[in-house]
Amino acid sequence: MRTVMRLDDGTVSLTPLGPDDLEAHLAGEDEELVRWLSGGPADRDGLLDYLRACERMWIEGGPMHNFGVRCGPEAVLAGTMDVQFDQPYLPPGEVNLSYGLYPAWRGRGVATRAVVLACDYATALGAEAAVIRCEAANRRSAAVAERAGFEPLEPRLAEDGDLLDWYRRALIHQDRTPSAWT
Repeated sequence: MRTVMRLDDGTVSLTPLGPDDLEAHLAGEDEELVRWLSGGPADRDGLLDYLRACERMWIEGGPMHNFGVRCGPEAVLAGTMDVQFDQPYLPPGEVNLSYGLYPAWRGRGVATRAVVLACDYATALGAEAAVIRCEAANRRSAAVAERAGFEPLEPRLAEDGDLLDWYRRALIHQDRTPSAWT
């Protein structure tokens, strides 16, 4: 497992998602999260299987790096952030970012902060660019991408045939580990 277990900007932190997040995720999920991110409401057993798979990905080193987005001194689970390497619709060196927040945390800048932390993480692992894909009607997700420095690209068809808006951000490599990692 990676020794880096927490990315933090002083307000928002990202930590590996795992089975301990089951109850908080079930409590936070709402219709909007289902519509834009998961495609269907979570059931306890299916979600537990998914969270165990997230934990295995951390142990095995990817290609999916699933984080819990956490806020405050108690590190309350506010949503999820996925950094997805080796996606068939992306060229080598690009990662897909996927995120969703629970209702109480929306509209506070949490998603934008989480995206920036995820970009720092992807950069440290050698990614050259990050991509965010969202449905055109999902203006909140598009706004997060724009606030985090992503540039709009031409819409493209997804694997399921849906037309998605694409946003891309080049990642700048540095010769040091970000100080936000603990």
